[in-house]
Amino acid sequence: MGLAACSVEPDLSSVAATRSRPVQRHDLTQAVATNGQVVVAGTQSGVVLVSADQGTTWEREPASGASMIGLAACPDGSFVGIDFYSRVWSSDVAGKRWTSVKLERPHTPLAVACDAAGAWWVSGTGSVIAVSRDRGAAWTVTDQGQDVQYTTLQFVDKDFGVATGEFGNVLVTEDGGTTWVKRPPVPGDFYPYATLFANRNEGWTSGIAGQVMQTLDGGRTWQAQNNATGAPLYRLFMHHGVPYGVGAVGTVARLDGDTWRAVSYPDAMPASLGAGVSLVGPNALLVGGPVGLLRRVATVSTDSNR
Repeated sequence: MGLAACSVEPDLSSVAATRSRPVQRHDLTQAVATNGQVVVAGTQSGVVLVSADQGTTWEREPASGASMIGLAACPDGSFVGIDFYSRVWSSDVAGKRWTSVKLERPHTPLAVACDAAGAWWVSGTGSVIAVSRDRGAAWTVTDQGQDVQYTTLQFVDKDFGVATGEFGNVLVTEDGGTTWVKRPPVPGDFYPYATLFANRNEGWTSGIAGQVMQTLDGGRTWQAQNNATGAPLYRLFMHHGVPYGVGAVGTVARLDGDTWRAVSYPDAMPASLGAGVSLVGPNALLVGGPVGLLRRVATVSTDSNR
């Protein structure tokens, strides 16, 4: 007796539809930045996600295998970023056409900033801070001669910049980066995940086990602040004049008086949020994390709270 069988072609339309989505489940958002018109999100998967409508819709922009860990917007609207592979990336004002240059030092870049003149600044391992004033063609290096990672870097204005690193190290420039001067360390062998200065005097740094420290004198002294969320905050940023942070177990926090308090939002995921930025126009933040997580979080106006 013979057997005959017939088969039905599998319906792969749902697979194709999933693959065509601009944000994929394997995307891990590690950094976000905005120039006011365009938002860019750096991932570990060799693409930059780009939104021209404040995070409502996204497009995938190739970045040749980059694992983007830091992003910043420059005064001309272009973006600059760093990846795990010692490359500095840049784009146009639309967040497209990403190109890279090799960075010799620091060997492992950990933070990136763009100053008021459009110069690119990178800090990282080996207590090195590097600057390029010609979009990566040439670099000038400042080496503190220590085995220290500088994990954060920010320019508050054209002259004043701050870098913070492991063991509580604090470097400050008051001449646009020509010289960097050490200030007393953040106490307790502090390891900064993020540091944010609102002006030359007032700033905050977040660290392990939910620690948050505040300075009111430009980083000369630091005092502990209460973090009612208990969660480590991996990114700090300003939103409507108020410091906000994102961190572990889906935490979004804001500074309320002298205490960091949780910002509630619907369908919160217990995932580590490694990226956050204030959106222009809507009263909302954009937060990012693993498994394709990119979400707008609505906030109430907090301008009057500070």
